[in-house]
Amino acid sequence: MTLTGHMLIGQHTVAGNRAAIHGINPATNAALEPAYAGGSAEHVEQACALAWAALDAYRETTLSARADFLESIAAEIEALGDELINRAHTETGLPPARLLGERGRTCQQLRMFARTVRAGEWLDVRVDNAQPQRQPLPRSDLRQRQIALGPVAVFGASNFPLAFSVAGGDTASALAAGCPVVVKAHSAHPGTSELVGRALARAVKACGMPEGVFSLLYGSGREVGIALVSDPRIKAVGFTGSRAGGLALIQAAQARPEPIPVYAEMSSINPVLLFPAALQNRAQALAEGFVGSLTLGAGQFCTNPGLVIARKGPALDEFMAATAKCIETRAAQTMLTPGIYNAYESAVKALAENASARIVAAGQIGTGANRGQAHVFVTQAANFLSDHNLQAEAFGAASLIVQCSSDDEIRQVTEQLEGQLTVTLHLDDADLEQARSLLPTLEHKAGRLLVNGWPTGVEVCDAMVHGGPFPATSDARTTSVGTAAILRFLRPVCYQDFPDSLLPAALKQANPLHLRRLLDGQREASNHGE
Repeated sequence: MTLTGHMLIGQHTVAGNRAAIHGINPATNAALEPAYAGGSAEHVEQACALAWAALDAYRETTLSARADFLESIAAEIEALGDELINRAHTETGLPPARLLGERGRTCQQLRMFARTVRAGEWLDVRVDNAQPQRQPLPRSDLRQRQIALGPVAVFGASNFPLAFSVAGGDTASALAAGCPVVVKAHSAHPGTSELVGRALARAVKACGMPEGVFSLLYGSGREVGIALVSDPRIKAVGFTGSRAGGLALIQAAQARPEPIPVYAEMSSINPVLLFPAALQNRAQALAEGFVGSLTLGAGQFCTNPGLVIARKGPALDEFMAATAKCIETRAAQTMLTPGIYNAYESAVKALAENASARIVAAGQIGTGANRGQAHVFVTQAANFLSDHNLQAEAFGAASLIVQCSSDDEIRQVTEQLEGQLTVTLHLDDADLEQARSLLPTLEHKAGRLLVNGWPTGVEVCDAMVHGGPFPATSDARTTSVGTAAILRFLRPVCYQDFPDSLLPAALKQANPLHLRRLLDGQREASNHGE
């Protein structure tokens, strides 16, 4: 497929008229063709108008038709073959094997939401039949379902050009909920975005969906993003990126005459707690696992283990020595963009110059453009508690070990943590009571708690939570991965004393969709459609 450098507004290819962006090969800093001219407020207006026009028809598509559409998107992405992988590799520096896995995850996610849509549980149907004879007052017939919130603006992420981008989790869950989507492509991978955007547009056409169900816009500055969030037809926002970027969108969304939710994933250092028995029994293995997780993908994961908390002693010294040996053998890796590399270098420099921290070890120095060198630092708990700068995220393969002199200091450190996506506990049987005592605090701090594993790697499944208290996300009640992500883009509507012929199919008395309903306060035993 020949890349055009154009936006997609519905089924129309549209040239931008603002400053152009180019994809950059981060391994060489070479600009890639074609140029992608940015959109304007007028292009945002066109995309949002189409999305609004599509809303009512799209949100009432049958469950099977919407599920077929999501599966068609996955098939169209797979049909791009090596062209997609090669372009994504050139634009991001990510290895082809990693991108193949990410493409599989993206398509798995779309198919998972197709399964979710077909099952219909997300409609959360509740029926309270009329009780005309009830005393002292009769009860009306009351029926509730969830409906699509409205068109959603999605902002692609830099570090996952497929799974958190044009057809990633935010888009998949919004489309599953019945919401049209307008995507602002990330400037780090415009060609990859065009390829996926065209695949999605083909699925829209092949499945007979309203053309405004999907649009793809480009922009080099803030104009397109702020215009999108400010448009009155946009009813929610999905964002993965920096804290500064997320807060700017939240501010714009709250400044509207009608404020809207922004579901922003922003910042996390993903603490790892090493409990005494585990550290005593397997310091070497823990060090190897830690370094492997820390340096995976040049550390460019939102779940990267950026903080280690443990009690001082010989076992921690052994862990640090083993960590140093592992780190020193790690080659520098190409980072996603020059901007991300420069931000990482600044964050590492700030830690190196902080009098409260010292370096444990560094990886090999890279040759070539944008090569991130892994770093591990150490500080004392008292310093960490008094210097908030030590909690700052360094987006890349850098981590800070916090040495605690007592269990009480460990508790103080965990209590002072900001909100996180994950907290990891490494423990043996002898550590269970200490871990149990910390669990209430840790539950306040993170959306996912894991034992004897590493936080990098987010399983796409029903039970996954990829979210957490601020600043990990802007809404701790939600997740951006897993089937519960669909709930972000729904709202409840109650229908009182409607004639059956006027009710939507999900609420009709005969239950033609065979949904498992809450009927007069009792959950029906099974899905009649199974």
